[in-house]
Amino acid sequence: MNAPLTIALDAMGGDFAPDMVVAGAERARERCPDIDYLFFGDEGRIAPLIDRHKGLKAISRILHTAESVSNETKPSVALRSGRGSSMRLAIDAVSDGRAHCVVSAGNTGALMAMAKFVLKTLPGIDRPAIASFFPTLRGETVMLDLGANIECGPEHLVQFALMGAVFARTVLGLQEPSVGLLNIGAEEVKGREAVKLAAAQLRETTFPGRFHGFIEGNDIAAGTVDVVVTDGFTGNVALKTAEGTAKLYSEFLRRTFSASIMARLGYLLARNSFKKLRKRTDPRRYNGAMFLGLQGVCVKSHGGTDAVGFANAICVAVDLVKQGFNDRIREELARLRAPLLPESKAAAI
Repeated sequence: MNAPLTIALDAMGGDFAPDMVVAGAERARERCPDIDYLFFGDEGRIAPLIDRHKGLKAISRILHTAESVSNETKPSVALRSGRGSSMRLAIDAVSDGRAHCVVSAGNTGALMAMAKFVLKTLPGIDRPAIASFFPTLRGETVMLDLGANIECGPEHLVQFALMGAVFARTVLGLQEPSVGLLNIGAEEVKGREAVKLAAAQLRETTFPGRFHGFIEGNDIAAGTVDVVVTDGFTGNVALKTAEGTAKLYSEFLRRTFSASIMARLGYLLARNSFKKLRKRTDPRRYNGAMFLGLQGVCVKSHGGTDAVGFANAICVAVDLVKQGFNDRIREELARLRAPLLPESKAAAI
């Protein structure tokens, strides 16, 4: 039998931690066999929650710390003064080999700063990027960056395209994923200079996918491409807009079908179909954003998620470790270092 895969959990990260973290870990245990947990946080609050689940207790250890990183803490402050926090200790566990991956629902900026400092970036990658899935008319689309890098140069967008293509091949099983650069129009003359330069470089580069060209915001939901590449500012706005729109339509439907007796009857007749729709668009299903480009698997859960969403984030981390995602990125970078990377960085791989 294979040894269990050990997951480090920032038990104090998230709006509803540690209750949500423990409940999510229990759900993930049922979905992902052969795992165990290292919980980092306040033992006095975590232990009673774990004690309610015999199966979870058998595969869990608590490493106590009274320190945690709040949502208001600036990344630079967290990096300097958060060495004893639950977030930092969970990341350290990956760095020193006690855990295979780390999952946190805490402060995104702090998590990125700490993970980059402790785990370091992969050779040939300047900046990690946050990647996750969007539901589309054609299935699922990978999008990055979702908030790690507010401003990006053309070289960063090219690196994101490479990592996104490898992510789509590894997780979605696509042999030749199509990659598009998010822009304000499909014409080559439109957009910021960095986007146009990145497009020019991708057109001349052979990488594990197919460069589609520029796409617009409405192409995301349409599933025009398998990988959407953009800077962190634009990507985060797109993500939050999509989440807000999904909640808006859910509320519209709820109000519509409770407006009258006939509307309620119509809902009862179509209840199974609406359940499928709700499941398809449930943001918890897509919870779990990977920090691509680090020398270690670090997954960011939405801070406001519940146990269902956090369990999904854990399972994303498990899949990435089992599929050797970082090794595949290393292999692709090594194969493509000449056309993709500056000579100094290519020589370092």
